[in-house]
Amino acid sequence: MKIADRVQKHREKLRRAGLRPVQIWVPDARRPGFAEECRRQSLALQNDPHETEIMSWIEAVTDTEGWD
Repeated sequence: MKIADRVQKHREKLRRAGLRPVQIWVPDARRPGFAEECRRQSLALQNDPHETEIMSWIEAVTDTEGWD
């Protein structure tokens, strides 16, 4: 059985289970300037009251039990 056939069979099994594929495009972290842009955006949010509120909420609702 070819790899493409096995992949197709696996995908069909997932679809029968009620799942569907989703493609997500994300920024390429290997691209020149990526780290600098991340830093720029992080610094821009450093003292933003909305960001502080959101991060506080995330910390309050995140279940970290069992994390090492």
